[in-house]
Amino acid sequence: MIDKFCTYLTKKIRKKMPEIDNERAEIIQYGIQLIIGEMPKLILIVGLAFILKIGWLLLFTYCALLPYRICSGGFHCKTHIGCFINTCTMYYGIIYLSKYIVLQVNIQNILTVLILIFGVIMISLYAPADTENVPILSKKERKKKKILAYIFLIINLSIVLFLKESIISNILLFGTLIQTCTITKIAYRLSNNKYSYEVYQ
Repeated sequence: MIDKFCTYLTKKIRKKMPEIDNERAEIIQYGIQLIIGEMPKLILIVGLAFILKIGWLLLFTYCALLPYRICSGGFHCKTHIGCFINTCTMYYGIIYLSKYIVLQVNIQNILTVLILIFGVIMISLYAPADTENVPILSKKERKKKKILAYIFLIINLSIVLFLKESIISNILLFGTLIQTCTITKIAYRLSNNKYSYEVYQ
């Protein structure tokens, strides 16, 4: 329903601005889909989080992981409902894991090092992990995002080592691990996604 409405709006825009080519029209349609499809979903997720009394933790988790997510990439769900369920599961799961799992300092340090090693390997193999629907075809942009993914991975895990034994450090630890998992081949297969390089090369 949302996709059809976005297609309708894009066609209306193209009628009024005939100079818009197909490539530009795709970008416009994607932008409309983000505004119409993502904003209500985000409001609903945040509203539900405040009802569950984890609203501020959700906002922190979202903002803390967003830079790493933007640069490293990850799979996308095919439907808005699937995306809503997946987003809730991911962010609420990170928060509840962080609240109720208490890690001793030495265990936290070991996990941080292991997640760092895992993250570096996965970024080198897959980042930026785009999809066939939203490809990153520029080699310059791919290189830039890969470097930034390394930087944000290191920043997140450095904060974990600095804060120690707190819900914030747990959110960064578990969140970084889960986000790294979303760029792996297993995650793409389970979500029925393809990397853009599998389609365009």
